[in-house]
Amino acid sequence: MNKTKIIAAIGGLSFAALSVFLMAADHIDAPAVAGTKVDIADFYAFEGDNPNTTVFVATIQGPLEPGTVTENAVFDEDVIIEFNIDNTGDFVEDLVIQAVRRDSIMYFFGLSEVEPEDTGLSSNIYVNDGIGQVEISTTEETFISTTTSGISFFAGPRRDYFYFDFNRFNEVASGAAAPEGFFPPGQATDFFENLNVLAIIVEVPNFMLGEAPDHIGGSFGISGLPRAHNVWLSAKRKQ
Repeated sequence: MNKTKIIAAIGGLSFAALSVFLMAADHIDAPAVAGTKVDIADFYAFEGDNPNTTVFVATIQGPLEPGTVTENAVFDEDVIIEFNIDNTGDFVEDLVIQAVRRDSIMYFFGLSEVEPEDTGLSSNIYVNDGIGQVEISTTEETFISTTTSGISFFAGPRRDYFYFDFNRFNEVASGAAAPEGFFPPGQATDFFENLNVLAIIVEVPNFMLGEAPDHIGGSFGISGLPRAHNVWLSAKRKQ
């Protein structure tokens, strides 16, 4: 499907949020979305290997058992994943990166200013602001694309990046682990070590994100922190 056709196919669609991810880890979502294709597992944002870029990672539908379960996992064509970026410090998205699947391709739109009616729980795809696309990877083949403007994309299955000694956590929560508590590094067991997720990854040159606001830590009396964008992830289904 060429770019003209993809725009025609999705133009004018509106989406409403079913899942919003602000911080930390999830893996057990609200009943309305748990176990569905809009179930956000985790969101990561960090400096790339090139310090002049930022990497955004969304993981969904986890955890997936290796083998057939992972091989059969697919991105829902009626779901849009959005990386929301606040560069003014008011906790309202100013920029958005949108990812939507059509057939075997993940298309990306945005890095454009968000219209007031598209903030919060509802969105429209910015079909005139396409920024790239990538073939969706499989368990057999990995595809990464990079545009001439320096934006890189990946979509497909990955090993779950999240580390958590879930069994020990349950023992601590029940009191069975008292008084020892959690195991130290080297003794803890990663519950997610052999489990997978579907991931969408975008690496963006920092200049495209605009100047970052003051660090949120300053609001809590923590001084000396570098300026930082406020970023969060949302999953929205076609209405």
